[in-house]
Amino acid sequence: MEITEILGYIFALIAGLGIGIAVGRFLLRNLLKQQEVAAQNKVKKILKDAENNAEILKKNKLLEAKEKFLQLKAEHEQEVNAKNNSINQRENTMKQKEQSVNQRMENFNKKEAELDKQKVHLEKQTELAVKKQEEVELLKNQHLKQLETIAGLSAQEAKEQLVENLKQEARTQAMMQVKDIVDEAKLTASKEAKKVVIQTIQRTATEAAIENSVSIFHIESDEIKGRVIGREGRNIRALEAATGIEIIVDDTPEAIILSGFDPVRREIARLALHRLVTDGRIHPARIEEIVAKTKKQIEDEIVEIGERTVIDLGIHGLHPELIRMVGRMRYRSSYGQNLLHHSREVANFCATMAAELGLNAKMAKRAGLLHDIGKVPDDNPELPHAILGMQLAEKYKEHPEICNAIGAHHDEIEMTSMISPIIQACDAISGARPGARREVVESYIKRLKDLEELALSYPGVEKTFAIQAGRELRVIVESERITDAQAELLAADISTRIQTEMTYPGQIKVTVIRETRSVAFAK
Repeated sequence: MEITEILGYIFALIAGLGIGIAVGRFLLRNLLKQQEVAAQNKVKKILKDAENNAEILKKNKLLEAKEKFLQLKAEHEQEVNAKNNSINQRENTMKQKEQSVNQRMENFNKKEAELDKQKVHLEKQTELAVKKQEEVELLKNQHLKQLETIAGLSAQEAKEQLVENLKQEARTQAMMQVKDIVDEAKLTASKEAKKVVIQTIQRTATEAAIENSVSIFHIESDEIKGRVIGREGRNIRALEAATGIEIIVDDTPEAIILSGFDPVRREIARLALHRLVTDGRIHPARIEEIVAKTKKQIEDEIVEIGERTVIDLGIHGLHPELIRMVGRMRYRSSYGQNLLHHSREVANFCATMAAELGLNAKMAKRAGLLHDIGKVPDDNPELPHAILGMQLAEKYKEHPEICNAIGAHHDEIEMTSMISPIIQACDAISGARPGARREVVESYIKRLKDLEELALSYPGVEKTFAIQAGRELRVIVESERITDAQAELLAADISTRIQTEMTYPGQIKVTVIRETRSVAFAK
């Protein structure tokens, strides 16, 4: 009984399961059909929306295309109108030219007709003139025959005598007229030249010469003097040997005097002394280091001065080496007149005078600045400074007219350009004005330079310094080449040459210094 019930339950369960599966499949099939219908409806909606959007996009594109077409059409029409206007203008121009040509042709035809009339008239006049000339020749021959009969001379002899008399008379009159013309030209030229020179001088500011050979170094207290002198004078000796300047430490309160004819050396000594006093460390090694740095600083300042000078004068394209030489002019003098100030003054004079004469003012200013460039280099002392300056200008590719003006401003070479006499005249104007130069200072500096160069000409001499206003000459020699005995002979030989070759007041003390140094480094 129990098994039968269990089997009944099982069959019932199986039957219910089959019914459930059948119902589930039916429901699933209905659900799938509903989803399929919904998907189809969605697809149809999407297609419809796409069609609508495509229609709208198509309309928009058509509108954009129409606008673009209208824009291009308008631009094309504008371009066509512009071309038409240009063509119309050209046509009008051509018509005007054609009218002008026609007018000229009419005028030409009229002039040609007038010339034909004049030609006919001239031919008639020529015929009449020929007839009259024949009549005149006939009368002339008759008169000549009568004169030959009366004077007893042939026509050829009378003609030669008359021509000779006329030649003498014409030559005399011509010489008188030439003399009058030359005198008048000289007077006019002299007036015009004086006018140009006076205008040039009036338009340029000048200054007087104030060059000297002594610089004053001011100190805060006299205690610094002892530190500058050093133990047994070693510091001051090292400073004088390094700079070539005489350091005078005397009773002058709060001042040390730097004496030397070379302004560059004095400036180096002054700046080096200022650095040493400010730093406080004063000993021979430090002195040599500071002097070397100061020399480098002065060289940089020389270049800066040269660049500033050419910029102020408006001169361009000058070679860097020439710019450096222009800067070195600041530390040179000519008969007591500062060479840079003199050259700037001559440059301004030349520019003004060239402008007054209608010449190239820029080239004249350039030549005026460089005319004394030959005084700056220390080499080739046997050449005149004008020739040396011309060679330097040629070396650095300056214009040939500028080179000629530099070389000819003291008549060493022939002048070949109009600028050369202007440079010569302006150089004379700058140097001849009152207060410009002092002959005494220049001769003094030249004597000291000659003194140094005489000693420097000996082999083995490293440096020479003329100090104490030229009363002492210090000669520093190379210890490897000159012995102590040779140093004594060198001092005697130099003093003998000074006595025989130079003129100087008083006496000159020659001191030959031979120094041996031994340097080692502890590592």
